Amino acid sequence: MGKGRLEAFSDGVIAIIITIMVLELKVPHGADLAALEPLVPVFLSYVLSFVYVGIYWNNHHHMLHASTVVNGTVLWANLHLMFWLSLIPFATGWMGENHFAPLPVALYAATLFLSSVAYFILEHRLISCNPKDRVLAKAIGKDRKGMASMVLYFLAVPLAFAAVWASFTLLVLVAILWFLPDRRIEAAMRS
Repeated sequence: MGKGRLEAFSDGVIAIIITIMVLELKVPHGADLAALEPLVPVFLSYVLSFVYVGIYWNNHHHMLHASTVVNGTVLWANLHLMFWLSLIPFATGWMGENHFAPLPVALYAATLFLSSVAYFILEHRLISCNPKDRVLAKAIGKDRKGMASMVLYFLAVPLAFAAVWASFTLLVLVAILWFLPDRRIEAAMRS
């Protein structure tokens, strides 16, 4: 089956996720800089989550662009990814409202970890669904960057209880690692 509906659905879900996150930014009840101070943790968590959702959207787009067809297992794998991504606004809000307390940061890291696992599953479902077109398989290769990201997310969960800022720093480092779009797929499609 074609991939158009899958792409449209995913784009819509991701747009809603971003909209929900921005709605969590409440307007302060003052007109001076001091009124903005309590919003700093909420804003920082929003920025990080916006970057993460953007990274997923960008890489999801490239991955689907490199695929020619989808099947039922791909649809379910994609829905699985959308489920975990849809929890990012909740985890973001809880983390920001509680000024990066250990449990909310651990939940945020766990949500990112499970999103990365779901992305990995989707990636491999697409590869198996497109056996004649090996562009995606060649581009992904051993996916060291993806595996390293999963490990860092996983480590950030328990680390949040021991050193919350170290855990948060790991999450920021993974975002930096992925901030520039993954060029492997584009390069594989050109060759």
